[in-house]
Amino acid sequence: MLCLDKPKIDYPCPWHFKVIGLGRAEVAAAIAEVVGEAEHLVACANASSGGKYHSFNLELVVESESHRDRLYRELSACAVVRVVL
Repeated sequence: MLCLDKPKIDYPCPWHFKVIGLGRAEVAAAIAEVVGEAEHLVACANASSGGKYHSFNLELVVESESHRDRLYRELSACAVVRVVL
């Protein structure tokens, strides 16, 4: 039987995003703009063979589900960002 209940997450908690987009510097700048002054870790993970796409691992503490969702929406809305996981 398939269970579709949402997992219980206790906030605040560390959260990881994978952000993929066009141009290393541009994606890094977009992440910095969304995260602002919040303490976070960001690391460049991979680049496409042609160097057009770059992926980053972003880790930070989210305070609530709404905070996590807001970060996801704001990252996804950046023009240079193609995918947020």
